[in-house]
Amino acid sequence: MLNIKKISEVIGKRVYTDGGDFFGEVEEVNLVNNKVESWRIRVGGGVRNLFNGAKGVIIPHNYVKSVGDVFIISQVAVPAQHEFLGLAEPLVG
Repeated sequence: MLNIKKISEVIGKRVYTDGGDFFGEVEEVNLVNNKVESWRIRVGGGVRNLFNGAKGVIIPHNYVKSVGDVFIISQVAVPAQHEFLGLAEPLVG
């Protein structure tokens, strides 16, 4: 459960995966019937490549694990590079 006083306190927070990787920053919240349905995250760094250069993605609220000083999302919300490319196995160098 989200224990904050205002949604506006979350806007701009840095977003990390539960694996510790930087993902981006919270840009806005999508509400349905006064409940948080999803979050728009402005992706940053190398993560943008996984989304074909998109500046932002929508993450369903059920993938949010924690909100505090930072915003933590489940790694499952982020496609692995081999899944994004449509490959069955990860790329091995």
